[in-house]
This record gives sequence, structure tokens and C-alpha cells, in this order.
Amino acid sequence: MKKNKILVTGGAGNIGSALVEKLIENSANSVVIVDNLSTGLLSKLPSEEYTNWKFIRANVNQMEDISSVMLSYKFDYVFHFAAVVGVSRTQENPMDVLNDIEGFKNILNLSKNSSVKHVYFSSSSEVYGEPVELPQNEHSTPLNSRVPYAVVKNVGECFFRSYWQAYRLPYTIFRFFNTYGPNQSTDFVVAKFLASALKNKDIIVYGDGSQTRTFTYVDDTVNVCSRIFENKLLVNDVINIGNDEVMSVKTLAELTIKLTNSTSKIVYAPPLKEGDMTRRQPDNTKMREILDKGLIGIEEGIKLMMRDDRFLKSIQDNL
Repeated sequence: MKKNKILVTGGAGNIGSALVEKLIENSANSVVIVDNLSTGLLSKLPSEEYTNWKFIRANVNQMEDISSVMLSYKFDYVFHFAAVVGVSRTQENPMDVLNDIEGFKNILNLSKNSSVKHVYFSSSSEVYGEPVELPQNEHSTPLNSRVPYAVVKNVGECFFRSYWQAYRLPYTIFRFFNTYGPNQSTDFVVAKFLASALKNKDIIVYGDGSQTRTFTYVDDTVNVCSRIFENKLLVNDVINIGNDEVMSVKTLAELTIKLTNSTSKIVYAPPLKEGDMTRRQPDNTKMREILDKGLIGIEEGIKLMMRDDRFLKSIQDNL
């Protein structure tokens, strides 16, 4: 039986590593993981009990790095998830963020001239910027981006659409909304709050904590990505991938303290200058139709992380 040869860039990151784990459950898939480990970690790679994956350290923003991989393996499908991520990191390193545009061009140029049948792009809720309507719909809400990370993701979406128009390279765009889980680094809010609470350290909230978010457990995120891939759904289309249950950051901090029985205190810091939108909520109609089940709520998701040895080990290593 011919295997599906799949490239996952950024496959040592939070969502990328979870997607790889899902893909390799199917023995018909053969996955090559590419990551430059600037933010990804080798500890997030799959168990060696699976033999249908391989890791290559490479930088997709460098053509000589990624071209050798893609020309050697002749992939059928590409999931382009490699990116500089995290509000603070992207604000402090805007040129690194802008360099990700080279990665879009490299992946797409190599894909259109090879055996690749379909490309999948990891975009972000950040492309919406400060929302003008809620919930944010894929096709009616303006992309009101401002900060470099959001602008670059918007540019990436334009590249993928343009390569379909010019070269008939099929694409699907995933707009992720705050995906959290056991492989998430403590640069991000759920993992950061939980790590602090488990250590009984102060939980830092920027501003007054009234900004609202929705939080998506990683299993729901990768399950919908996997179903889109397996069933060839949403070809040349875009989908919001996120829970639609709204919670303030302050309430998240309080809930985390309650669930962990922590003695942590909430400490308020000055608001971030940029990138901390006041509201965010996806119209996730497409996602719910594909999954055809309820989504994992934030309380259940935090409890799952608290029981996960990977997360507990990661915060122990950072003590």
C-alpha cells in the first residue's frame, strides 16, 4: 500500500507535535517533521514506538535547508506550521517574524514544482485584529491586523490563495484561536498560569484582566485538522479552529487557582503596549459540524493538563 508522504514544518511545537502524533496513528501516513528548534523542543517529538516518522532539523526560511528535504522525499501533503510565535517574542523580534514570509515562498515554490497535492497553512485569530464583530466569521469579519505577527499571517494567507489562483496548488487555511495543552510552553497564558499556580507563585495578569478570550484544548484542534485532511474537506477555503466559550483573563486566573488549590496571588501588571486584543471569539460553525461533538471546556482541559506527565515534567525542569 502506498503511504501518504507528509511534511509537517514546526512539528516540534505545540500544535505541530500534537498533529504529528495524530497523523502517525494511521500507518498509511509517513511523516517527516522539520523544525529549527528556535522555539520547538525535541521532547515534543513522538514516541519511538512509532516507526513512520522522521525528524530533520532545518529552517524553512532558508531555501537551501528546506529544498534538500522536499526534493529528497517528494511529499504528497504539506502542513506549514513553522512560525515565530508568542506575543512577547513576536513583539520583541519583529524582523524574525517578517523573515517567516521567506518560509511561505519557499514552501509554496517547492510545492508547486513537485509532487505536493495540497498545502495546509497555520494562520491565527490574530489576523482579525481588534474585532469589529463577534463572533468572528471567516468570510464576513474584516482582517484588521496591526502587529507584525498578525500582518505576516495575513500575508501568508494571501500567498496560499495566490498560488491556487496562479498555479492551481490547492490549500486550506487554519485560523487557530488560543490552542493550549500539555506540550504548550509557559510563554502562553493557560500553561503560564497553570505552571505558576502549581508552584504557588504569583500569577501575572496584564491590565485589569477584563480582556476576553476563548481557549481550545489541543485534542479538539488536531482532531478537526485531521478530519479535514482525511476527508479532503474545505479545499481552497479557511476555517476558524477554536472554542467559542468566552472567558476573561482574570476569570481564567481565578479558575486556575481554584482547580489547583494554589496559594498563588493574582498580581496586575501594566497593559501590553500592543498585541493584547480586548476581545476574541470565533464563529466555529464549520469546526463543530466537522467534529460533530461537544468541545472540551477550559475546566476539563486544565484538569487534563494537570494529570499529564509531559506538562508536569516540563515545569519541573524549569524550576
